[in-house]
Amino acid sequence: MVCQKEPLVQKVCDLYEQISSLESLKPSKDVDMLFTQLVLTCIPPNPIDVNKLCKKIQEMRSKLIRLCGEAEGHLESHFSAILGSYENPLDHLNVFPYYSNYLKLSHLEFNILKQHCTNVPSKVAFVGSGPLPLSSIVLACNHLTATSFHNYDIDPSANSKALQLVTSHPDLSSRMFFHTTDIMDVTSELQEFDVVFLAALVGMDKEEKVKVIDHLAKQMAPGAILMLRSAHGARAFLYPVIDPCDLRGFEVLSVFHPSDEVINSVVIARKYSLPINSIDQQQTGLGSMIVLPNKCCEILAFNPLSHVTMVEELAVEEQHS
Repeated sequence: MVCQKEPLVQKVCDLYEQISSLESLKPSKDVDMLFTQLVLTCIPPNPIDVNKLCKKIQEMRSKLIRLCGEAEGHLESHFSAILGSYENPLDHLNVFPYYSNYLKLSHLEFNILKQHCTNVPSKVAFVGSGPLPLSSIVLACNHLTATSFHNYDIDPSANSKALQLVTSHPDLSSRMFFHTTDIMDVTSELQEFDVVFLAALVGMDKEEKVKVIDHLAKQMAPGAILMLRSAHGARAFLYPVIDPCDLRGFEVLSVFHPSDEVINSVVIARKYSLPINSIDQQQTGLGSMIVLPNKCCEILAFNPLSHVTMVEELAVEEQHS
């Protein structure tokens, strides 16, 4: 059991106490300083397994992830408003301090997608796009230049800010769409998408995120691709963790754990062609759980900085009954 005596955990706990005592999580000198310290503490590769944390630390981690999500929302909203004040917002994306991270993450995700998607997707959904939909914007501008992007967010003010960023762009304004709705209320519409991206902060803990994944498994088209973001090691203090074995109804294709400043791990999966209940019937005695090979939970380190054109992957072999 990993508890507070561990130096890393002690440092994270100390930062949590300071962050949770802040009057506001909107961008400010103190907020920026504390979250920068937190990120720098959690980024270095660390073998810690958050599943083995004691109950007290588990509770702290859950609260910290929510604080991180709230602060990230404020940060994106703040910079989206700044960008929206420009005549051509997309010409000034580099004012956002983490823009380079989004460039690297989107490049990584595109390379992963190319390994498993033979045709260029014509229609993509991004769930949890937020007020500053940089992932969709970067993918649409740099990688999927003929694809339409449908961005889903539950917050109308987030979508209003996001729409402002692309309205003046002649190309993106015709390919970028924003829907204000809870993704759990979207059903047959999800059948239209070749690829669905699930943002890291949709579902602030594993239980919430698994509910969303189960909903997508029921509604997405057979053979469609799901790309979602997770976290590994100490980075799991910043974002929820989804293990490949949590993706019921999907064949997990690859798992990537970046080792540089790109914080999120990337999981890519394909919806099974058969209905979930048909697969369950074939997996006699296994209930609703799709059992994947043990190596679906292995760790793979990936550093986009040193492998710019080559994507290393952990292929999950198909289970033979």
